[in-house]
Amino acid sequence: MSWTLLLIAGLMEVGWAIGLKYTQGFTKLWPSVATLVSMVFSVILLGIAMKTLPAGTSYAVWTGIGTVGTAVLGMVLLGESTSFPKIACVLLILCGVAGLKYFD
Repeated sequence: MSWTLLLIAGLMEVGWAIGLKYTQGFTKLWPSVATLVSMVFSVILLGIAMKTLPAGTSYAVWTGIGTVGTAVLGMVLLGESTSFPKIACVLLILCGVAGLKYFD
């Protein structure tokens, strides 16, 4: 259950990271509200997951999910570059996150 909560927390992190772009510096009301709600739930779920998972592993997986998800959505939704080196680096991060879970 803790790993599931951690996954959801990581996805919520992606939500708020991408949401920041749509808030336009917190000048847009509804994107700002959605982003702030996502931030709060992301951290709460991370804290709950850390009750039973190691702190270092939890935090690294949480930020890894956020990093990979934000990079991919940035490419898909925001038109960011999709160069081979950039995609390779994202895949390396994904391998590291998977390794942290596998070797826990």
